[in-house]
Formats: sequence, C-alpha cells, structure tokens
Amino acid sequence: MAWSLLLVRFLAGIFLANGIPHFVHGLSGKAFPTPFAQPPGVGDSSPIVNILWGFANFVGGCLLLGAMAPYEPGYNAETAALGFGVLVLGLSLAWHFGRVRNARLGL
Repeated sequence: MAWSLLLVRFLAGIFLANGIPHFVHGLSGKAFPTPFAQPPGVGDSSPIVNILWGFANFVGGCLLLGAMAPYEPGYNAETAALGFGVLVLGLSLAWHFGRVRNARLGL
C-alpha cells in the first residue's frame, strides 16, 4: 500500500474529526470558535457559520476518503491511518480549546 494513500486517509480523519464539534455546536445553537472568527480559532462564530464550516469539513473528509482509491473499511492500514488522523486532531482540539476556555475563565 502506498504511503500517499495512507496520508490521504489520515487527512480524511482530520477533516472528519474537525467537522464534529462545529456541526454539533451549530445544531445546538451555540457559538464556537472557527477560523473565520476574530481572532481566528479563538473568537466565537455564529451557529450558522459553524454548521457551514462543519459541513465543509465533512465534505472534504468524504472526498478524501474516495480519493486515489475506494476506501476499504475493515482492520487494515487505511482504517488505522483514518483513526490516527481522528485521534491526532481530537487531542489537538482538546488541548487548544481547553486553553481557550481556561483563558476566558481566567484560569
């Protein structure tokens, strides 16, 4: 299996994981940071912007899943790369937004 295919699956995991918090906050009617806020990634964007940003991430992730070759689900390197992308971005987002929330609370 080509390393480039694993990289594409890893990136798909990143996009799919990033779509989740934005879409959920948007559906909940809550503001949440996006790259379009001021300052980017720290200030809050409206629920509508979050829905659109979350959806764009889902579309990007789905397009990357189908890029280069059809995705073969199962216990394989492709699924491991996808899961690793989700894990890496999940940890990064938890760290970043934890710092943002603590700064807002003065902790």
